[in-house]
Amino acid sequence: QVQLVESGGGLVQAGGSLRLSCAASGSIRRFNTMDWYRQTPGKQRELVAGVTRVGMTNYADSVKGRFTIFRDNPKNTVYLQMNSLKPEDTAVYYCGARNSVYESYLWGQGTQVTVSS
Repeated sequence: QVQLVESGGGLVQAGGSLRLSCAASGSIRRFNTMDWYRQTPGKQRELVAGVTRVGMTNYADSVKGRFTIFRDNPKNTVYLQMNSLKPEDTAVYYCGARNSVYESYLWGQGTQVTVSS
């Protein structure tokens, strides 16, 4: 089974940047969408950004203009570049992959992002 491993989280000052990585143990070309979600205690996991096999991207309104999702197919890795980070971006960030919107996600283990004021 393909596994997803997130990395790159950490503690950063507001206004700073982080780049999250989601490395797959197999080809990410098998997935129609590769997405980044985030979750805080008591909240539903929310979609942050996604990229499809054909290169289409979408972003939550709260991160538009600040976050960029991009895919490196040869490395089987999807990245989330996070700039101008805000304290409200603090969450556990999860990589999710699925074949279509009608299928279930395959999830990574998550990586903690903490943004200080």
